[in-house]
Amino acid sequence: MADQREETVRIVVGVDGSDSSKQALRWAVRQAEFTGGVVEAVTAWDFPQFHGALGWLPPTSGDEAALEDRARSDLANAVEETVGSQPPVEVRTDARYGTPASVLLDASRGASLLVVGSRGLGGFAGLLLGSVAQHCTQHAACPVVVIRDGGS
Repeated sequence: MADQREETVRIVVGVDGSDSSKQALRWAVRQAEFTGGVVEAVTAWDFPQFHGALGWLPPTSGDEAALEDRARSDLANAVEETVGSQPPVEVRTDARYGTPASVLLDASRGASLLVVGSRGLGGFAGLLLGSVAQHCTQHAACPVVVIRDGGS
């Protein structure tokens, strides 16, 4: 007899605070409403490229904790600003250490869908597709939806 368990639809969305990522989060929440799924809003944090006056120095554990706390706080604020304090579906938040593309690819393992904005906070504004979105579309193990600026 077939397994009668129903798997929950898990939609991973990259949120970096940009307008594009907030549009992606709104889209993911609407999709989760349609599918009865949950949304996992994910952000990446990393150490600044130049840490210390003499070039790169190993960070202290306090620096690491402060950077991670800031990422978690920024993510929570972006989620609340975008979908409110009581969204219509479950929205989980996760701040992970690493580069945005690698964090999103790792988070999306086993997910039903990965949603990203077409342009994040960095890079060149003239490009149609940012490097993170492009990397995710090429390497994700699940379907990827790219939300274009101004799109819904």
